[in-house]
Amino acid sequence: MGEALRSITLGRLLDEAIERHPDNEAIVYVDRDFRLTYRQFGEVVDRLAKGLMALGVAKGEKVAVWATNIPYWVALQFATAKIGAVLLTVNTNYKSAELAYLLEQSECENVFLIDGYMDTDYLQTLYDLVPELKTQERGRLQSERFPHLKRAFFLGMEKHRGCYALPEVMAMAAMTAPGDYAARQAQLDPHDVVNMQYTSGTTGFPKGVMLTHYNIGNNGFWIGENQRFTAADRVCLPVPLFHCFGCVLGVLAAVSHAATLVILEKFDPVQVMASVEQERCTALYGVPTMFIAVLDHKLFDKFDFSSLRTGIMAGSPCPVHVMRQVIEKMYMREITICYGLTEGSPVITQTLPGDDMRRRTETVGRAMPHIEVKIVDPETHRELGVGEQGEVCCRGYNVMKGYYNMPEATAKAIDADGWLHSGDLGVMDADGYLAITGRHKDMIIRGGENIYPREIEEFLYRMEGIVDVQVVGVPSKKYGEEVGAFVIKKAGADLIADDIRDFCRGQISRFKIPKHVAFVDGYPMTASGKIQKYKLKELSVDLFPGPDRIPV
Repeated sequence: MGEALRSITLGRLLDEAIERHPDNEAIVYVDRDFRLTYRQFGEVVDRLAKGLMALGVAKGEKVAVWATNIPYWVALQFATAKIGAVLLTVNTNYKSAELAYLLEQSECENVFLIDGYMDTDYLQTLYDLVPELKTQERGRLQSERFPHLKRAFFLGMEKHRGCYALPEVMAMAAMTAPGDYAARQAQLDPHDVVNMQYTSGTTGFPKGVMLTHYNIGNNGFWIGENQRFTAADRVCLPVPLFHCFGCVLGVLAAVSHAATLVILEKFDPVQVMASVEQERCTALYGVPTMFIAVLDHKLFDKFDFSSLRTGIMAGSPCPVHVMRQVIEKMYMREITICYGLTEGSPVITQTLPGDDMRRRTETVGRAMPHIEVKIVDPETHRELGVGEQGEVCCRGYNVMKGYYNMPEATAKAIDADGWLHSGDLGVMDADGYLAITGRHKDMIIRGGENIYPREIEEFLYRMEGIVDVQVVGVPSKKYGEEVGAFVIKKAGADLIADDIRDFCRGQISRFKIPKHVAFVDGYPMTASGKIQKYKLKELSVDLFPGPDRIPV
């Protein structure tokens, strides 16, 4: 493929894999013995794409997907790309208030969903938000609350009121002439937006990150190159597809090398071990907590990991002893670490298979090909030297097109010279290896999920009886951090910790609900009246003791 950046669409990327390795397996699910070769996968994608065209899905329309890693998720990723639609990925943990915000802010026209996940009934949630689905003709939806919404689809075989079922969409493919389908693909530009993901912002409300074919297609290719992927590789993917970790680092790294994806619907350590052994996987992805869950499992010794060679650990810092065990006990001698953010498509730096143990655990590697990385003073934006701590910035093909309908936020994130400001603090050594040393503002990372305190604070401000609330990360052995809330009650309010959690349930994602709640009379302040969150973090050690706690 050469060393240059490629200006092709994701649809073309898939077509190339099919042309080169039509009989190679593309998608495998061990638990249901579901297998598709690249040729078969391409046929499913084309049927789905033509069906969506026949139903009127136009170029530039958003297609939200609210589903776990089911077999048709990846087909939808490429079907939308082939007709120039924008895949809008929805966090599977979302609840009603979060979905409503996303549908409104994105001006979303189409939504695909499954029946539900964990304790959330997705269909019921959608019917509650869009009651018109139950009474109006399909395809002629006019929703009072979501005026842009045109169609709802069920990502499965069953029929549900107001939704098109998957077999119906596939059957509609016959209505789209091959010439029309080819013409639609011909009018696409690699710099068109193809993917939109919502990332929580320090401003409280999530922002829709617009990513192009060029952004994520190239990023996926280089992520695969840095793991030395070929068509002989088999990648075990137990991470969510709605995150870039799944749909870019996983899907696009594999497809750009015609490798096989062995996908799990959700993370389960035994399923991971069984998939690796049965399919002779050569690569495994996960956040550190996933690798720990596999290594610590009582059945670990019963499985054969000898086929493994590489993979990616990302999402939060990797403890040295975990990395050692992964290399020694799981044979992943060429495992890599990635660092990035959704706005960066997402990977900015990656370690390489030949890097030593220190660099694999103390750094996040060096800048990816064709991406510049620098460290700047967060206040003056002056570039800093080797060993000086500052904000990590990057520039290159990977920088997002912007935040959807948020020009001010976009201008804040990407400066006039095209540098994306990550908000993370880091230090670079003389060889260009980056170490992340801190976090911008107060972001909490719980088992690989980014949580912005402001978003939870804004939500809790709506609760009767609360005067003020401050949310901080409370250190945890299992997840790295858990959510802690310091609440000032209104005079006479009769609130207990469970009231706070009950208020959140069903409205915001389970992982954002405060595990720890403390009622306080005030907050530690600076002289200028700023709340000192780091002091609240220190307080949390005494306030929230327990077996999972580690000192700050």
